[in-house]
Amino acid sequence: MDFYIMNCDTVAAEYKDGKLNIVNKSLVPLFFFRSENVEKWLEIRAIDSHRANSRLLKKALRMSERDDVSTVLAVNAVTITDNYWIKPFGSQLLYKDVRFDNDYFAKLALTGSYDSFNRAANRTSSKTPELTNIGSFEKCWKLVNGEWWMYKKANHDEMFSELFIYQLGVKLRFNMAEYKRGKGIIKTKDFTDNASVNFEPAFGFMGDNEDYIETLQKLRELNPDCVGDYVRMLFLDTICANPDRHTFNFGVLRDSQTGAVLRMSPNFDNNMALISRGYPRNIARKNDLLVSLFNELIEYEPELRRYIPDLNEDIIGEVLNDISMRVRSNEIVRFIMNGYNMINK
Repeated sequence: MDFYIMNCDTVAAEYKDGKLNIVNKSLVPLFFFRSENVEKWLEIRAIDSHRANSRLLKKALRMSERDDVSTVLAVNAVTITDNYWIKPFGSQLLYKDVRFDNDYFAKLALTGSYDSFNRAANRTSSKTPELTNIGSFEKCWKLVNGEWWMYKKANHDEMFSELFIYQLGVKLRFNMAEYKRGKGIIKTKDFTDNASVNFEPAFGFMGDNEDYIETLQKLRELNPDCVGDYVRMLFLDTICANPDRHTFNFGVLRDSQTGAVLRMSPNFDNNMALISRGYPRNIARKNDLLVSLFNELIEYEPELRRYIPDLNEDIIGEVLNDISMRVRSNEIVRFIMNGYNMINK
């Protein structure tokens, strides 16, 4: 299949006879400066096929081809968080024709209930953002008063961890994606404001390379203003024990008209941190890998210390009180403060 890779209604690249030709360097996804593997780019935009509800969704949509590339192409590779999409050669489609305007399949994607499966199967529309809603947790996009919100399943400890890190970041005046508590779910607002900017995950410019120093250097090339938010994100990851920071859950925001890198994306996706997988036994934080990695970064560039905020037990206590969920508060305070005190400030 030959097609254009579009940015809104502007051709960014052409894919013909298995070869990529970049037409507009400013507007093409950052991924293509690192690789010309168009099939891989399409695959990473697909819903995780290992999610049980993903299989139910594809069955309800009567999709005969369910591989990642076919899944993405079924909705022209459109996502909620950027303006990139696929336009077949000879097509008269416009961006307004392929953008998502409903959440009909949200309940099926989130819950997988049999009632939602049957309702989805009887829908005449098959244009759904769920086919490009990546990640391993059961989740969905909900349209609420004209704004997109991500709803993600969460147990008590996952929900607490996500909310606590969000609230702590806000109190420290960090750049945070907005989170709210729901019944059995945690929800976060689309930080691109319906793709008013393009979110580019770090995978686009780093691949699977999570090295702090190399990522810092690349972000500085893209926009030096990203450095502070990157260090602040790693600081929260370190003190709150988030081992799941990978190149799909952080990145940069780009101007959709010029392609300029504007800033780091807000900090999001902390639901595997802190107590989400149980209370840590190593309260003292001895031989803590995340602390060691963060200290290596600070030792590499001591100037980065200026992005490390002051933190004390009172601040943590205030956040715990604001959230008001039943947790072992004393252990959490000690764990975070021990991590903070181990940092090379």
